[in-house]
This record gives sequence, C-alpha cells and structure tokens, in this order.
Amino acid sequence: PSLQVLFSLAIGTTTGYRLFSLSSVEQLDQVHESNEIPDVYIVERLFSSSLVVVVSHAKPQQMNVYHFKKGTEICNYSYSSKILSIRLNRQRLVVCLEESIYIHNIKDMKLLKTIMDTPPNTTGLCALSINHANSYLAYPGSATSGEIALYDGNTLKTACTIPAHDGPLAALAFNSTGSKLASASEKGTVIRVFSIPGGQKLYEFRRGMKRYVNISSLVFSMDSQFLCASSNTETVHIFKLEHLTDSRPEEPPTWSGYMGKMFQAATNYLPAQVSGMMNQDRAFATVRLNISGQRNICALSTIQKLPRLLVTTSDGHLCIYNLDPQDGGECVLIKKHSLLGSGKTEENKENDLRPPLPQSYAATVARQSTVPSTSTMPGYSEDGGALRGEVIPEHEFATGPVCLDDENEFPPVSIRDP
Repeated sequence: PSLQVLFSLAIGTTTGYRLFSLSSVEQLDQVHESNEIPDVYIVERLFSSSLVVVVSHAKPQQMNVYHFKKGTEICNYSYSSKILSIRLNRQRLVVCLEESIYIHNIKDMKLLKTIMDTPPNTTGLCALSINHANSYLAYPGSATSGEIALYDGNTLKTACTIPAHDGPLAALAFNSTGSKLASASEKGTVIRVFSIPGGQKLYEFRRGMKRYVNISSLVFSMDSQFLCASSNTETVHIFKLEHLTDSRPEEPPTWSGYMGKMFQAATNYLPAQVSGMMNQDRAFATVRLNISGQRNICALSTIQKLPRLLVTTSDGHLCIYNLDPQDGGECVLIKKHSLLGSGKTEENKENDLRPPLPQSYAATVARQSTVPSTSTMPGYSEDGGALRGEVIPEHEFATGPVCLDDENEFPPVSIRDP
C-alpha cells in the first residue's frame, strides 16, 4: 500500500531538478529527477499533482510548465525580464519580475492581470495564499520602507496596504487559510503578524536585538499555532501564536514574581517604543544548526502524529527535528537526509497511450495576444495531464480549479542549489 505523503520537496540544481516526498521521518523518496534543463533556479510543484513549473538560468525570462509523470510540456510563457519568483495555488499562478507581477489562471494559463510599475523588487519577494478560495497576494509596496501591498488574486483588485516595518521588507508568509500574514524587514530583528484582509497587527515577535540578520525563511504551521523564522545565522526561531489575557492567576509571592511585577510597572514610565519592545515575546523554541552563513528553508509539519521542524540547507540536506508543542525549548535532531545523493525513485510509471500535447499549444499561450478564447482552449486533466483537444467548459473556471492527487497534501517547499 502507498504511504500518505506528508511533505513534498522540490530542489533545483546545476543539472536539473529533483522532487521528493516524505511519508515518515525515516522515509524520504525521490519521486522524480530531470536532467533535461540545466541550471534550474526555480522549481515549483503544485502540491501533490504532476504539474511542475521550472525556470533555468539558460532562459531566465521563460517559464516552462510540465506534467512530469508523462514527460510532456503543458505550456511555456516568456516575459520581458528575468523571472525572480513563482507562486501558485489551485486557482492562480503568479510570476514576479523586478518591476511587474503577472497573474495567470492556473486552469488554462490565461493571463488575467499584469501589475505594472511595482516598486523595485530585486529579490522577487512575494507571497501567495495556498488557500485558493482566499487567494491573497502580498508584495513590497515600497523599495525604501516596509510597506506591504495586499492584492486579491480572485477579484483582481487591491485589498489594502499595510505599514509593517520602517525598513525594506525581507520576508513574507501567509498562514494556510490566508487569514494571517507574517513579515520581517531587512534588519531581521522584529517579526510581525497581521490579520488579512484588514491588516491589523496581531503579534510582534523579537528574533534578537544584538545583530541584524537576513531572514531567508518565514513559515506558519498548518494549524497557525507556530511561526518559524530562519536566517543566515545558526539559530532557527519558532514562535507560538497564543492569545494572552489579563485574567491570569495571581503569581506566588516569589522573588522572580516580585521582580516581574516591578519590571511591568517600570514600563509604564518609559517611552512607548521602549516599553513595547520590552513586552515583546521571545522565541518559544529554537534550533542550533551546525552551519552559519548559508541559506536555509524551513517548514513545520505533523509527521507520524507529532509536530516536526524540517530544515533544508543549501548544502543539500534535509534535517528533521522534534518540536515540543507544550514546553518548546531546544528542538532535538532526529534524522538527517541527503538530497543530492542517489535517491530511491518512486516514480509513477503510467501506462498512458494518449497522444502528447501538440507543440502548437505551448505557442498559443506563449504570448497574451495569441491566447484563444477559453471556450476552445485545450487544457490539462484533473491530475495535470495534457490532453489533445480536451475543452474546459467556461463554467469550470469559476468553480473548479485543478484537482490534486491528494486534497490534504501539505504544500511543497522549494529550494535551489546556489
């Protein structure tokens, strides 16, 4: 029997890209490996489906969309400048350039909206809610301050702007339902969480005060109870999103309790920005990595009924840690997988005799001006497979996004080999 996939991982390398699935702490399987396109720096998989989006350094202005199980290209699309990032959910595919953002309908790859003249965004920073019913898009609203522009990917209208930080933004992340948005600035000392779509500040966490860092990964747990932040330092921080009430039980008359009350009283006489800083929560749990100065990507997932922290490093490893959901503290390393070695392949070999997608389809969606009407647009099937002459009914675009192999699949994490 096939194991339930709890976590999927896509990595780009100098020779192509690899897809992995994690079904248990011990079981990491290589699902697919492609060496057809070298120097891949963006690879995004649509959850557990067969749809994969790839961009290579050889053609940095071109996005290629594949059905990897069939080995067919669904389409390709070219842009005016280098593609910096791609985000996708079951409804939308978003392509971010330095000064523009393109929003596609993922059902037929039709270009729905182009957001032109965005503030210079050299890193391609943007976030898209994985909840397709709540397809909010967040991106920097300024190149000099930490303003967040929030855009509704379903209605294709601006939702609001959020003055999140004083300095430029470095990281953005939605929770699984698209109801919360976390952000960090280039200083990397403070992480804030806002309500969506209202933009009210809900939480403020302090990662540290001693030094500025580059936040490389910001991610919520699926239940939105935890928020993880990693940087170019050796420490990964996990914060707990809990509501504090004023009706706390009276503390016992201890020396530490007395000093705590004295400290709280002292903040009433300090400037607001100082007292606010002192009252901010510290990390609930931490991880000390063996490396520092390298980019890493994190994820919080429940594996074998226990919360785990997963850290992928740019040197090609996946590290799995136990997270104590009650007491926090230092997380314990329980498994380390190699991603760049020869992995076990579990590729699904389909006995599919349907003809491959004609080359003309890629050409028809390569430019907006040549896209035919949706009533005659050939599409891809529910599992992402390309079909010759399949017509997607007009009414499906409003109600039926691409159906995945497993609707409960955790979203994938994507990293690239620098």
